[in-house]
Amino acid sequence: MNKRDKIIYWIATLWLALGMTSTGIVQIIKMDKEVELMQRLGYPLYFLMIIGIWKLLGVVAVLVPKLPLLKEWAYAGFFFTMTGAIISHFAVADAAKEYFGPTLLLVLTVVSWYFRPSDRTLISTTIN
Repeated sequence: MNKRDKIIYWIATLWLALGMTSTGIVQIIKMDKEVELMQRLGYPLYFLMIIGIWKLLGVVAVLVPKLPLLKEWAYAGFFFTMTGAIISHFAVADAAKEYFGPTLLLVLTVVSWYFRPSDRTLISTTIN
């Protein structure tokens, strides 16, 4: 892995971790704005706790060394959660500004996953 790719990986991964951690905490403590959002989208409020805990566990999985299978699951979870959020906003005809957060986290998820070092992948693609 070259230096440029490593820098891209860590910038994307740290911003992803920050975004998922902050939104996960907001969901776990059920801030009023999150409760209103879930009600407007038509989801039960217990989803906040489930999604919030999954996000925090996903951040740990992505940041700790090794455990490549767990990392793949975490990235997949982030991907499905953010695409689900985007589709949910679309389904209720939300304003364009509502798409920014989940779209940014989706892009960071894909960039972090794509640029992850070979020791953080399920199957190493390096040739010795």
